[in-house]
Amino acid sequence: MANDAPQFESWRDDARVWCVGRSWGWRAAVLVFLAWQAIVPFASGERFHVFRGITFGAHEFGHLCFALPGSEWLAVAGGSLMQLLVPAGAAAVMRYYRDWFGVSACGLWLASSFGDLAWYIADARAMDLDLVSFSEEGAEHDWNYLLGKAGLLWQDQTVARLDRFIGFFVLAASVSFGIWLLRAMRRHANAPQAD
Repeated sequence: MANDAPQFESWRDDARVWCVGRSWGWRAAVLVFLAWQAIVPFASGERFHVFRGITFGAHEFGHLCFALPGSEWLAVAGGSLMQLLVPAGAAAVMRYYRDWFGVSACGLWLASSFGDLAWYIADARAMDLDLVSFSEEGAEHDWNYLLGKAGLLWQDQTVARLDRFIGFFVLAASVSFGIWLLRAMRRHANAPQAD
């Protein structure tokens, strides 16, 4: 734990340096748009948002990817796992390339993914959602299976609330970080342009 603070300070200092000379105006518009889009799945499980298609693709890819080890439970869980891992991985790539605003944007994608997932989890007992499947047998409800196997099907609403809480936290952290970056860019607006 003692090494965490210096690493955080190093990243914070690097982000400050990154902000020098960067345009904040268009990034502010992008942050507002992406934050609005990230909020959509928390309000409605059916409304379109810009992250939905790529999140769905990541989910379906997760089923295929995690089916390789041969575990049925892992293959079913892999969809939900991958829809969270892909935006988190994208944020790690943005961090590696020192695109700090990209980290914030990927955090908003991750938050929206948690929002989408909450509706799916909450539907585990009712199974009212229309599901998409590439299988001839039809779609199996991932969370009905996962919670059923764990003996926690009756806790679907609680698990969905926990997922939504984590998503709200990621949303708030991503927006806060984005605003912090925009303020740093604005403070250094007169420096030579970096982008």
